[in-house]
Amino acid sequence: MHPARFHLVLTVSGRPVAQGWWASEATARGKFAGWVGEWGKPEARVTLVDEDTGETLTTWPETA
Repeated sequence: MHPARFHLVLTVSGRPVAQGWWASEATARGKFAGWVGEWGKPEARVTLVDEDTGETLTTWPETA
C-alpha cells in the first residue's frame, strides 16, 4: 500500500501542470473539486487515481 495512494493530476493541453498525492480519499476528492473549480476550462483535464488498485476514481471532464 502506498502511504499517499490517491494521486491527482492536472493537465492543460495535454501537458502536466500539477500533481498531488494524499493518504485520504476524502481529502483528494476535495482537492479534485478545488482544481476543477480553479482550472475548469476546455483545455484542462483533472484525474484522480487510486495508486493501490490502479483504478481511475474520477475525471473532469467526465468521459463516456
